[in-house]
Amino acid sequence: MILSKFDKFLIHRQSLIEQYTKGDMTKDEFIEANYAYINSTDLVPFKKLDNVKKAIFNYQYYNVIAKYYQKRAHELSHKHGAKDDFLEQANYFYSKKDHVTLKLLQLIDYQGVEAYYVRVKSPALKRKLFEIVLKDYDSLILHSKNETLLNTLIRENVFINETRTSLVDDYINKRY
Repeated sequence: MILSKFDKFLIHRQSLIEQYTKGDMTKDEFIEANYAYINSTDLVPFKKLDNVKKAIFNYQYYNVIAKYYQKRAHELSHKHGAKDDFLEQANYFYSKKDHVTLKLLQLIDYQGVEAYYVRVKSPALKRKLFEIVLKDYDSLILHSKNETLLNTLIRENVFINETRTSLVDDYINKRY
């Protein structure tokens, strides 16, 4: 069976997740390895999101890049001139990811979706970061703090207004 470059990306990402989960790599190494893989390929996001697989790929693609820039920003002092540039890039890619998340939810008509706030150590993220679980897709886990997306989840009756431990708690609560 010949795998598409997108399938290869998702398989590679899953391999990195397993390495991280087993403790074979740190969060920093995980983020760097994901970013390096994207840069070593000619992967680009799909322009037309007409199926779930394309939307999942685009979500992961934008998430990888956003996390990389976020990590780079956190590595710099507040006085460093590039810090704001990295944060701006991170926010740009997070917004692209949020747009894809909305499209993905529309594609599945909000079926098999459960969303809730997650327990976080960061005071800045309390009652802001929420988790979206797509139960019919191997319990795919998405995260956001986008208010428009949150309001849409509430309107679609799939948001539970409570705080839970994230299904990937160790990852989201580990600092860069």
